[in-house]
Amino acid sequence: MSTYKNHALVKKCLLRIEEKLGWGDATEWHSDVFIELSEVIQEKTNVLLSPTTLKRVWGKVNYTNAPSISTLNTLSQFAGYLNWRDFKNKVEDQQTSKTYKFEKDQKKIFAYAAIIALVFISLFSVINGVSDKLEGFDFSALEFESRPIVKGLPNSVVFDFNLKGLDSDSIYIQQYWDVTKTIKLEPNQSQATGQYYYPGYFRAKLLVEGDIKKEHDLFIKSEGWLGTIDYEPIPKYFKTSEIIGTHLKLPDFALLDIQNMENPVQSSFHLVDDFGEISGDNFLLETAFRNSYKDKWAVCQTTKIVILGTKGAMIIPFSIPGCVSDINVLLNDVYLNGKQHDLSAFGTDLSDFKDIQIQTENKTVKVIIDGETRFMKRYNVSIGHLVGIRFRFLGAGEVDYLKLTDSSNKILVDTDFKSK
Repeated sequence: MSTYKNHALVKKCLLRIEEKLGWGDATEWHSDVFIELSEVIQEKTNVLLSPTTLKRVWGKVNYTNAPSISTLNTLSQFAGYLNWRDFKNKVEDQQTSKTYKFEKDQKKIFAYAAIIALVFISLFSVINGVSDKLEGFDFSALEFESRPIVKGLPNSVVFDFNLKGLDSDSIYIQQYWDVTKTIKLEPNQSQATGQYYYPGYFRAKLLVEGDIKKEHDLFIKSEGWLGTIDYEPIPKYFKTSEIIGTHLKLPDFALLDIQNMENPVQSSFHLVDDFGEISGDNFLLETAFRNSYKDKWAVCQTTKIVILGTKGAMIIPFSIPGCVSDINVLLNDVYLNGKQHDLSAFGTDLSDFKDIQIQTENKTVKVIIDGETRFMKRYNVSIGHLVGIRFRFLGAGEVDYLKLTDSSNKILVDTDFKSK
């Protein structure tokens, strides 16, 4: 067990989160729970902490370093506080209040008040010092751009920027999708590189003293269909020619790898591309898929369809009826927790191919399984333009066909995945 500084406070923050979630004892959480938690935290805070990062913080992975301040800020926000400092101060204040109830020595109380006053004076001086250093700097003149080095995955991205005249020792690039990849910059630096392992539409941010000063979109395409076994921290990749034949599926040797895994692992199929200015709030997706591995830790046949937009995402999950308590629905700004909502509409046996339709019309989502409308829900915040579809299986799965049309019935994708 790690004993880094503030470890006891971090544990209290994690306990607040566990109480808020109501998902049971965290010692019983398996890898898929941390994947779900990652999605929940992103939905609430707009920051994506990777499942690996969360496992480290919860002590599921042997890792002795303290969590980064970005991770602590995000966890504190999810727990209901402004940031890590706010959580720390309020917890310490509560502890101090309890001590005061039994403290009868007036001199000690005055001494404590004097210390607090000195702390605030020091803090005020630090804040003023930072303010003085940045006062008058024209942040609009900051340059911040990026460019992928290659096509496809994995991909390194070069960030180009100009920090001339910026006097600060707290300058970072946040790659958005994983705060553990935050890059610290020096004032005289002009380039940095970041690593990306999955396709997607990301928002890169330039942070100065914790504030976002510049940001831009970063689009990493899949270059056709891409298959992955989502090992951590680096997935295993399969090209289009390896996964398309009679269906969209992983090769047999990859299935053997998955079957031999002692711990849960996911596999995914990605199609991330520029479909034009197609609204992610008005389209029809028609498909059929099945979960092809349901032994051991994959008994629930959990499968997700992820719809990626330029401003957000939707995650539509499916599982066998007996496991719907463990799934969650994300409709950009609307989140439905299987522990708190009846998601039995998404329960179905995925041993055989199921025909699925997902229709969005003016921010209303309808899910149809084998011709029966099972679910309808409205969300409020647009996901922007449609940029990707992702099939994600606990274990492994196969996709029989995919047809994607926009609101004017223009066909964007229409394939039965038969090799030509």
